[in-house]
Amino acid sequence: MSHVQGYRRPSFAFIAASWCALLAGVIAYLVGLWNANMQLNEKGYYFAVLVLTLFAAVSIQKSVRDRLEGIPVTGLYYGITWAALLTSIGLLCIGLFNASFTLSEKGFYGMSFALSAFAAIAVQKNTRDLDAVRSAYASVDVLVDTRDRDNAAA
Repeated sequence: MSHVQGYRRPSFAFIAASWCALLAGVIAYLVGLWNANMQLNEKGYYFAVLVLTLFAAVSIQKSVRDRLEGIPVTGLYYGITWAALLTSIGLLCIGLFNASFTLSEKGFYGMSFALSAFAAIAVQKNTRDLDAVRSAYASVDVLVDTRDRDNAAA
């Protein structure tokens, strides 16, 4: 059964594709940084921008999901997560605009960055969906076990 109390379990293919996309994006970005002919502080800048983006993207997805499920999320936190994501995207754009990379290198960093951010959101969504399905199944199992115990005692 893949549908319990309004939650659908994501397919194995979607879970695997999400993780593969996240790994491909992050690894490509990091390999590009490793091989880049730039100073260490520049590499650190681009690495920090990627980490901030991944954190902000996951935080936004979590905040949106929490609000949909009725879990309170303050407007301040929600706003900060959006500000962090937009800031990180802006920092990448400014960095790439001012970098002395070829256009293809700039495109490479931009695409691996975008793939990583999108995949991080998909992985977080899958994690929440799986957790919701597990919780729903656990409550169903508890009900079934309790009823079986009561029937056996009678």
